[in-house]
Amino acid sequence: QLQLVESGGGLVQPGGSLRLSCAASGFTLAFYNMGWFRQAPGKEREGVSCIASGGPYTYYADSVRGRFTISRDNAKNQVYLQMNSLKPEDTAVYYCARIESGRGLRCATTDFDSWGQGIQVTVSS
Repeated sequence: QLQLVESGGGLVQPGGSLRLSCAASGFTLAFYNMGWFRQAPGKEREGVSCIASGGPYTYYADSVRGRFTISRDNAKNQVYLQMNSLKPEDTAVYYCARIESGRGLRCATTDFDSWGQGIQVTVSS
């Protein structure tokens, strides 16, 4: 059974950092492009960052480029999102997601076919 389990969220002050982790199981991670999307209250889902199945190709939304870094370790079945210089507008529930086969690396939210339960990230002083 496919599972994606996020961890590492929480409350952080503006300018701070968090590292999200995603533990994948139930499928062969190395075969899939993966990504993170987020959803803030009252807002649409936003594809934040995506990474190709074997690396190193990545995508970043303009809103996070230069501050966030996505990575993966297929041997450990893990996907990561390092978030630096966090801003209050980064506050959202963050989801680890699998990209449907053949969808490329657009990081469009409609390309994701499975995702985890989500984890809260709050940036506030």
